[in-house]
Order: sequence, then C-alpha cells, then structure tokens
Amino acid sequence: MLRPVIVRPLVNQLTSLSNNLRVYLCSNTMGEDTDTPITSPVKHRCDEETSPGSPKRVKLDIHSTTGPDPLGSSTDDPHGNKKPNKRRDAAGYSKSRQGKEKGTKNVGRRRGTRPERNETGADVSKADTEDTADKAPRLPKRQSAILLGFCGTGCAGMQIQPNARTIEGVLFDALVRVGAVSSDNADDPTKVALARAARTDAGVHAAGNLVSLKLITQIPDVPDVVSAVNELLPPEIRVWGIIRVQNSFNARTSCDSRKYTYFFPTYLLIPPKPGSGLYETFRRQAIPSSDGSSSACVFPDSFHDFWVDSLPNSSKEDDLQRKRRFRTSPEAVCRLREIAKKFEGTRNFHNFTVGREFSDRSTQRHMKKIEISDPAVYGNTEWISVMFHGQSFMLHQRKMVSALVLCCRTGTPPQIVEELYGPRQVFIPKMPSLGLLLEQPIFESYNRKVENVNEKLSPEDPDFRPLVNFDIYREQTERFKQTYIYDRMREIEDRKAVYDAWVRSTDAYSGDDLLYFNPKGVIPAAAVVKKSEQRKNPFRERKRFDVADIVPNSRTEVDDADEDEEEQEIEVDKAKLVDMEG
Repeated sequence: MLRPVIVRPLVNQLTSLSNNLRVYLCSNTMGEDTDTPITSPVKHRCDEETSPGSPKRVKLDIHSTTGPDPLGSSTDDPHGNKKPNKRRDAAGYSKSRQGKEKGTKNVGRRRGTRPERNETGADVSKADTEDTADKAPRLPKRQSAILLGFCGTGCAGMQIQPNARTIEGVLFDALVRVGAVSSDNADDPTKVALARAARTDAGVHAAGNLVSLKLITQIPDVPDVVSAVNELLPPEIRVWGIIRVQNSFNARTSCDSRKYTYFFPTYLLIPPKPGSGLYETFRRQAIPSSDGSSSACVFPDSFHDFWVDSLPNSSKEDDLQRKRRFRTSPEAVCRLREIAKKFEGTRNFHNFTVGREFSDRSTQRHMKKIEISDPAVYGNTEWISVMFHGQSFMLHQRKMVSALVLCCRTGTPPQIVEELYGPRQVFIPKMPSLGLLLEQPIFESYNRKVENVNEKLSPEDPDFRPLVNFDIYREQTERFKQTYIYDRMREIEDRKAVYDAWVRSTDAYSGDDLLYFNPKGVIPAAAVVKKSEQRKNPFRERKRFDVADIVPNSRTEVDDADEDEEEQEIEVDKAKLVDMEG
C-alpha cells in the first residue's frame, strides 16, 4: 500500500489535470450537442449556465462513486459544495424508505439481533407472532435448595443423562410440570444452574441429598410447592423441603462433607470356599514358618469352621441356606474396625476409583470418621453396616468396602491398606451398589455464614435465609428409609441373593489381580496393573452388581448364565469425572 505522503501529491496533480481538461472540453464543445453519452470511465456531470442560451459545460469528477476516499481526501466538488453520503428526500429519510410507512423499521427486534423467519424464509415480526403465541408472564426465579430422598433402584444414578431414567431427570420433569421451572428453561437444566451435593451411582439410595437451582417460588394457584411436586413424583422419590438460599450457594461447592452408609450380610466375611479359584490361589502363596519351612496360607479358625461342617460337594443352594444362618464373631467385628481405621485421614485414593493416577492431586481425599455398627439380624440374615464420613468421594469409591471385606475374609494384615495408597496401581473390585446409602450432605460452613447474617434480621426479612438442616425432617427420613430402602434392600437380597452371587463371582477368580490379599500384606509384582501391558486373565466385573431391581416372579438367586455379562473397562474423560464425583 502506498504511503499517504507519496500519494497525496499525485492526487493534487490529477486534480489540476482534470481542471485543465474540463476547461479544454468546455471550450471545444461550444455549440455542440453535449447530450450524447460519454463513455469515459470517470464520472461526468453536466451543469447548465444560468444565462439563457449559454452552452452546456461538462465537468469531470475523478472521485469514486462507490464509497469514501480511502486517503481521507475531501469529497467536495470544485465549487465547495459537499456531496451528501446518501440520497435522501425532503423529510430527511433515505430514498430507499420511500413508499414505506414510518415507524415500521425493525419492528419487534432488538438492535443487533437477527429477524425470525418462517418456513418460507420470510421475516416474521414480533407483531405477527404476538397474536398466534400466547406466552405466560415471566415470573422471577430465586436461588433455592431442594432437600430430597430417594430409593435408587431402577434408576441410572442421580445425575441427568440422555435416554436414561435418573433421579434428577424425574425431579426436573416434576418441577417443570408444576411451574417451578418455566417452559423456556425446560429443555436445558443448565439454564437454571442445576447442581447436586452428591452424585450417586446407579442403584444407590439417599435418605438425604440436596439439589440447588433457580426456581420460581411464587407460583400462581400453587400455595404449597413441596406438596405439588410430591404429587407428581413416584413414592420412592420424596422432596423433604425447598428453602431459599444465598445467590452464591452451589450444592456441590458449598458442601463441606458427606455421610454414606454401606450395608452387607455378615456371611461375606466367610473365607473362600475350599476348591474355589481364589482359595487355590492363596494356597499357592506359601509363607515361611519359624523353622524355615513353608506352609500354605491359613485362614482364621473362626471362619474356617464354616466350611468344615459343609459337605465336600455341597450345592450353592445348600451353601446359601447355611450362609443365611451364619452369625459372625465379635473377633471378626473387631478386626473389621481395626482395618477400617486405616482409611481415616487424608489419603491418596487413586486405587479406589477409576480414571485417576497416583500423581493426580484430585485423588487426595480426607476421611473424617469411619464407624462399624454391631451386627443385627433381619429376617433370617445377619447384617452389618459401615458409615463413612468424608469430605468428598470419588466415582466408585465403594471399592473401599470391597477392600475392607476381602482383607478381613482372607486374613490379610491391615497394613495392606497402607500399601494401596502407594504409587503402584492395582485392581480392586466394586461392591454391589445395592447396599450403598447416602445419609446426608453437610453444610457447616454455609450455615455459619448464614447465622452471622441472620443475627440482625427477622424471619420476615427478605434477606433472611434458613439453615440447610436435614434434622428437622428426621422423622420423615427414618420412616422413608425403613419402607423404601431397608425393607427393599433386604427383599432384593432374599429374592435374588445379590451378595452371594457377588462373593461366588469373586471366589471363582484364579488370576493374579487379587494376589495382594495375602498373609504378608504386600503387593506382589504380579498384581501390579500397567497401562502399557495387557493383563493375563484379568478380573471381570459383572454389570448386574451395579443395577439391582426387584423383578416379579424372579428367581431365588442370580442365574450363573448372567456371568457372561461382563462390565467393560472404559476410559473415563477426566473433565467429566468432576461432575461424577461428590
């Protein structure tokens, strides 16, 4: 591009040349017909002299007619008259608007927006659509928290998923139908900033969970929003209450900790059946005795007695009946509690989830407390529970219960749990989702902040915010847990023998993935999982242990034909794991 200091002298010379040419042409066209078109590429204009009978003069203008001078030179003609940028009429409107009514330009559009178009591609103004679409009035939304409980049986988890029945999906649909979420936001929950305090896996239950989102709290003709929503929900999903929270509140980030409880029959503590694949694997692991000789792995005598009284070729049906009559010993419960203490504190739980490595900082989680209840008999089966109170939990962290149970039933020293926090990657199977229950999320920090704000306010003040407190719904939640969680959990186990199928599936494995459960309490090289190497005879988990449901006229136990339904090992996108944890 030529610089202006060079081009401007050229323009001045061309301007002077055009003036001389104009004078020359005017002097040579005296008395000639100047109405004949001139085919010169430059612009021509004809001005008539004011005196009558004077000849016409042709005036040349070298400036382009297609836009402003790129050099910024004036568009004035030689007489000093400015040329208008646009052709306008006497009223000042551009001539392109001639014949059109005033006030009809861009009707129904905000500045900078595109017009709506119909099926034929023609523009449709707001005035045209107002008569055909009767929109409901816009109601204000308020940041709110929904306290709820649910039985996860038959659902693909808490979080909304496409083409799947989930707790959030059923809840969100009820909120839309009752009018708490407008139809404009019904197609996308992110429009109302939907978040949850804890994301539960498929088949996992919750006595208390919390969802935060922007809700329409004052709905015309709906005096009680909670009752209206519960009428549209199935009985296994209940809303305990809806409270107004601060605008900065987020269910996930404002939550300080979560409490989970896992229930399982005590017969899982019985050691592997003699002759099973896992039993033979342990027998091959010899430990040196005091005299230097070797002896096979010996399980605790209190568990080993169970198989002494059984027939050598007993069927799984006979074994199951004996397992239901089994009652664990106080020593076994003390051993469980001793192992559970190894999970408390801040640890690297990379081996107790999926898609995470030892170097990933997000695997550092803090377990505040772990409690193991005394065993209790319900029906014919003895049950026991483990309560985990942690700051946060990762995806499939019920692997902790599996490690606890397998460590106890194989006689592995508790120090193996410390080994699992190390850099070596091992495989830990998941426990069935049937026994996992989210007790409640805890919001201590948020409640303290709200209490400080509420000191100077009355409950009627618009800025007053109630505390997030599940205890005020304790009577309702206890009744719900008994009817829809505990009773159903035991009924599923009685009908389908889920836990027996899981422990038999584990005992049938004869590969190297579980070799770290041994009397030495160390991880052997054969049990280490390496990404670059394909494992020989890897442990295959079964899909049915992630989703448990009651099927009418179902079998007493899970058919072994279902053993072919293996859960595929898939790579999980780390960016999505954040939403999948809680």
